[in-house]
Amino acid sequence: MSADAGPTAASGRGGAGRADPFGWLDGAARARAEAGLTRRTRPRVPDEDLLDMAGNDYLGLTRHPEVTGAAADAARRWGAGSTGSRLVTGDTALHGELEAELAAFYGTEAALVFSSGYAANLGMVTALAGAGAHLVCDRYNHASLIDATRLAKAAGARVSLFDHADAGAALAALGAHPAERRLVVSDTVFSVDGDLTDLPALARVCAEEGAALLLDDAHGLGVVGDGGRGALGAARIPAAERGGIVVTATLSKALGAQGGAVLGPQRVIRHLVETARTFIFDTGLAPAAVAGALAALRVLRAEPERAARLRETARRLAAGLGELGLDVHAPDAAVVSVGAPSPDAAVAWARRCREAGVRVGCFRPPSVPDGRSRLRLTARADLDEVEVKRVLDVVGSTRPT
Repeated sequence: MSADAGPTAASGRGGAGRADPFGWLDGAARARAEAGLTRRTRPRVPDEDLLDMAGNDYLGLTRHPEVTGAAADAARRWGAGSTGSRLVTGDTALHGELEAELAAFYGTEAALVFSSGYAANLGMVTALAGAGAHLVCDRYNHASLIDATRLAKAAGARVSLFDHADAGAALAALGAHPAERRLVVSDTVFSVDGDLTDLPALARVCAEEGAALLLDDAHGLGVVGDGGRGALGAARIPAAERGGIVVTATLSKALGAQGGAVLGPQRVIRHLVETARTFIFDTGLAPAAVAGALAALRVLRAEPERAARLRETARRLAAGLGELGLDVHAPDAAVVSVGAPSPDAAVAWARRCREAGVRVGCFRPPSVPDGRSRLRLTARADLDEVEVKRVLDVVGSTRPT
């Protein structure tokens, strides 16, 4: 090589011909575009004239005056943020109040508030499933549970999948790989189609096998069960039989605020405080969000009929869409899923709905575990008959041809 010869493009060591370290991103973007999987952020405005059927404000509480008032008061008192980890400076009396009231509402011994539902799932699973543990997971679990099990697997746990909502398959998977520590992991209400798992059957399997049951009740709190007390209440699992069950909930859906929580036996919560990395090393949930969620929970306790009204609205939407000949999944909770013929068709359909004044969700692979694109509508307790009819008219008139 001559003295003035510099590094080549193939060497990747710099110089005029150095390789572009992110050049591969352009090809990846083209592949996503060709598959109809391009995604864009779309900021909303506070007072836009759109009927929102895409968000998760199930009980219509995110703008409730008691909720926003409590959040504003907390921000004025405590500041815009919590200033640090809850183990350093980020804990307030509000956090403790919310944890106590959430545990009482669910019928568990204790609760622990995290900065998000995602962080709660990561913290719960990774802290309870170490090397040698066997995790048995529903194939349709939410991405946060999937990522949590991946982290657990990297730490030495075994991960098995069972067919969606099939307690018999979960039992078979538990027996296939005996381990000292076994955990069944599942959503309660699945976020794509809004269907409930067979929780009584799963709980029986776990009790008989001596396995822990880890549940994500993000779409169950405030929606299912008497007064919206969640999937444990809907399944009528007595408090005395909940010693092996741990539940996560989100504060950003039915409670209209932000954050997540883990609920379960006191010794589990103590273990999470001392070992869950997404609790120890994350900034605590902002006081305004804590106060908003606490106020929303109190509204729900005072007005338990909101949950029943929400479920009835979801049933009316699904029935009306079915009468239009659309492919509708019968809802067990607040989510109404409407099948679309392709990712591109789903995107175009959602756009036409938005142009007609109704915002709907659009779910495509890889967000959907079955690979089927669909519109996702979320019912709300505060929708009236006129608004329900408007949704049916818009979704039906804009369907793919």
